[in-house]
Amino acid sequence: MAERTLNLTVRVWRQKDRASAGRLETYQVRGVTTDASFLEMLDILNEQLIAEGKDPIAFDHDCREGICGSCGMMINGQAHGPEKLTTTCQLHMRRFSDGDTITIEPWRAAAFPVIKDLVVDRSSFDRIKAAGGYTSVNAGNAADANAILVPKEDADKAMDAAACIGCGACVAACPNASAALFTSATVAHFALLPQGHPERERRVTRMVAQMDDELFGHCTNIYECEAACPAGISVANIARMYREYVRASFIPSKDPLQST
Repeated sequence: MAERTLNLTVRVWRQKDRASAGRLETYQVRGVTTDASFLEMLDILNEQLIAEGKDPIAFDHDCREGICGSCGMMINGQAHGPEKLTTTCQLHMRRFSDGDTITIEPWRAAAFPVIKDLVVDRSSFDRIKAAGGYTSVNAGNAADANAILVPKEDADKAMDAAACIGCGACVAACPNASAALFTSATVAHFALLPQGHPERERRVTRMVAQMDDELFGHCTNIYECEAACPAGISVANIARMYREYVRASFIPSKDPLQST
């Protein structure tokens, strides 16, 4: 079968830095094969811009295998584009038609300031993780797999929560720019496993406090976060996080940062 190619109109958000005003600029991209990934289409456009002596479009990417979470962007108003459970780097141009107009924008959130073009600063996620996304372990040889028994149902739920890649699609899709799904994935992951219990109370209180400090919005159960998540993280984790938060409020603090 003959290879199919697309001629596209691409509208891309261009912004020099976080202090500058941004704008959508329009480009024509021709001869893009339907086998190309979305990021490869942007590579083709950048080669065209460089050949014309223009500044290429800045966008985040790394593994291009849907693992690292770097490649997030809004595509026609949808986080990571129209394919469910798919990152931008895994999105292929076969999902588009010849003559389409594609609008590409960065994540929109006060906690994700634009660095340049489609690149945003997601270090707020790193600070939330650092606030409590860890567990106490003894260094040394790995323990036997069955040394600590965990019910299969809990192990499965913990693994599902741990699948979060921290891309920020949940924040970008949420009308409130809430980071509740991201934060709850880590809280739930550790709360479901006995290895996570030493810091159980301090983890949820610190991570929720840091999430609020980063100026993310509040969750109002719209569920857009789950719909946009390329890893399929469930909003059930948000409910678990707030149950953990309420539980922690009734237990005397063991956190030296919160002791009086």
